[in-house]
Amino acid sequence: MARVAANRIVILTSDLAALNFWLIDDYFPGIADIDRQIMQSTEIFRQMFNPIEVVPVPVPHDCIDRLLGAYWRRPHAYLDADVRGAISTFSMIPDADLESGVARLRSDLENGTWEERTGYLSRMSVLDLGYRLVIAEVVDN
Repeated sequence: MARVAANRIVILTSDLAALNFWLIDDYFPGIADIDRQIMQSTEIFRQMFNPIEVVPVPVPHDCIDRLLGAYWRRPHAYLDADVRGAISTFSMIPDADLESGVARLRSDLENGTWEERTGYLSRMSVLDLGYRLVIAEVVDN
């Protein structure tokens, strides 16, 4: 990247150490394992491009991008196969785990458990789900 970038490198990544998301914690814990294999730590970027700036990217409650955390305040969306189909991580979850997680989420939405656990989210307009911009200035060697 440093070889082909003119002045600056900007990478959107996920800081797994900052990840605290009900969808993963309560319904699809396997996503964390998948993301650990895909996402690089900010420390790796620091070693490659030091110095770097790491900027949190909070997700708005009405996010229209189809990233994993886009529907953090709209949990019913995760029940929709088309929504899940647009989120690459869901394609990597074993079918049995996917079906189990969807069934648990559906049940918790119907019986009020989700609202009881995470109803406070309805009062928030943005949420930090661990998304980060890593910005590095390209320095000529």
